[in-house]
Amino acid sequence: MINRPMYVNKIMAYTDTPFIKILTGVRRCGKSTILQMIIDKLKERGIADEQIVSIRFDSMEYEDMTAKEMFSMIKERLYKNGKTYLFLDELQEIKGWEKVVNSLYSDYETDIYVTGSNSRMMSSEISTYLTGRYVSFRIFTLSFSEYLTFKKEYSELQDNKTELSNYLRLGGFPATHLQNYSDNEIYTIVKDIYNSTIFSDIVKRNNIRKVDQLERIVKFAFNNIGKTFSAKSVSDYLKSEHRKIDNETVYNYLEKLEKAYILHRCSRYDMNGKELLKTQEKFYVADSAFKYSVLGYTETSVAAMLENVVYLELLRRGYEVCIGKTNDGEIDFVATKQNDKMYVQVTREILSEKTEKREYERLLEIHDNYPKYVLTTDDFAGGNYEGIKTMHIADFLLSEEF
Repeated sequence: MINRPMYVNKIMAYTDTPFIKILTGVRRCGKSTILQMIIDKLKERGIADEQIVSIRFDSMEYEDMTAKEMFSMIKERLYKNGKTYLFLDELQEIKGWEKVVNSLYSDYETDIYVTGSNSRMMSSEISTYLTGRYVSFRIFTLSFSEYLTFKKEYSELQDNKTELSNYLRLGGFPATHLQNYSDNEIYTIVKDIYNSTIFSDIVKRNNIRKVDQLERIVKFAFNNIGKTFSAKSVSDYLKSEHRKIDNETVYNYLEKLEKAYILHRCSRYDMNGKELLKTQEKFYVADSAFKYSVLGYTETSVAAMLENVVYLELLRRGYEVCIGKTNDGEIDFVATKQNDKMYVQVTREILSEKTEKREYERLLEIHDNYPKYVLTTDDFAGGNYEGIKTMHIADFLLSEEF
C-alpha cells in the first residue's frame, strides 16, 4: 500500500474533532485505501483494534439493508468503554444513511469517516441532517507526482517529460499502477471501472432505458474535452446521426455524468462583466484513461488532454477553476483559492510567432499582480516574459510554488 499523504494528512487534521469526514470521488480513485491508511495511522497512535469499526457497504451482504438495520448493526459494534472510530465505505448504497450518521454522531462517542462515489453524497439531504457537522474531501485519481511515486515501486523512472507522456496516456487510477501493466491491460481495467460506474451510478440508479443514447453523449463529451459546447450542439450532433434527443435530456445526462464524477463542468467567467456565464461551458474528464479506454488513444487528442491534466491538478490543490472570457478570446483557466488567484494558458507547443503572441497577449491584457503562466511541452520551456512565467507542464505539475 503506497501512502498518499496529500489526502491522509489533510483528513487526519480533523481526527477527534466534532466533524464527520466525507470523502467523495469517482469509483476506484483510492478512497477505500485512504480510509485504511487513516486506520493504520490511528493504530500507530495507540488506538485499539476494538475501537475501530470498518464496514464496506457495496458488499452484497448489505445490498437490501435499510437505514434502521444499518443503525442497529453499527450500534451493536460500538466500543463500550470510550470512543469508536467509524469507517463507513461506499455509504451512498444505503437510503437514508445521513440520518443514521447523524444519530451516531449526536448520541454516541464517535469519530466518523464516510466515503461515496456519487455526488448524491453531497445532496440536500446532507444539508438537512448534517449542516455544520461535516467536512468534505474530494479524492482524485493519482496526480503526476503520485503517479511517479507509484511507478518507481515497480519500474525504473524515465525523465519527467517522458513520464508526463506516459501519465497522460495511461491515466492515474491507482489500481493500474501497482505493477507493470501493458497499455491494453490498463485500458481493460479502466474500461471495467467506466462500465461499472455507468451501470451502477447512472443507469441503474436513474432507471435509464436508452443506454445507447447516454453512451453517445459520453463519447461526444470525451471527443470535445476542452472545447465549449452546449446541450443544443450535442442534440444537433445526435440528430445528424438520426438520433433525436431534446436539449433537456442532454442536460440531464450531462448532470448525471457529473454526479458520478466522470465529467467535471467548467464554467466561463466574463472578466469584464465580472460574472459567471451560463452558456457554452467546457467539460473535462475525471481521468485521461477514461477517454482512451472508451475511444482509443490518438496523438491528435494530446493537446486537449494536457489541458485536462492541468485542470485536474488545480482542483486537487483546492482551487476553484473557470474559463476566463476576454474581449478577444479566452484565458484557459482562472484559478482562485481564498485570496489567491492565478491565470493559466496551456499550449502543447509554441511553434510560431502567431501562437506565441496569442498565448501571451491575452495574459498581458490582465492588469493585476496575480501570477500568470504559459504552460507548454517545449523542451526548452522556461523564463519570464513581461511578468508571465513560462514553464514545462511537467515542472508545473510537480511545483510546490502554487
